[in-house]
Amino acid sequence: MPPPPPYARNVVLVDDDSALRLALIFMLELEGFAVTAHDSGEALLLATLPPAPVCLVLDQNMGGLTGLEALAALRARNQNLPALLITSNPRPGIRDAAAALGAVIVEKPLLGDSLSAAINAALMT
Repeated sequence: MPPPPPYARNVVLVDDDSALRLALIFMLELEGFAVTAHDSGEALLLATLPPAPVCLVLDQNMGGLTGLEALAALRARNQNLPALLITSNPRPGIRDAAAALGAVIVEKPLLGDSLSAAINAALMT
């Protein structure tokens, strides 16, 4: 597959659930996003990020680093990309931590176009 054009809307997806990750890649590519996927927060931190515009989409509950921990590590490196945190249980502490890191929470289950709409909104900020 050829690389995406430089004007592509890039998404970096991080989720340790391979079935969900593949389904989200498929859905996002159908929506016109260029998707780079990782199976852990640790893999994300070792990767080179695609060119802007890019939006991070991180699952909160993963083995190893959580989505918030991976995002905090990126923020410490001055990577101030728009970020979405996917979780099915956004407790107040999670909400507060996400807000402090500038991340928007998208709750599971991901219904309709809620994820792609949230990505588009994040890329416009």
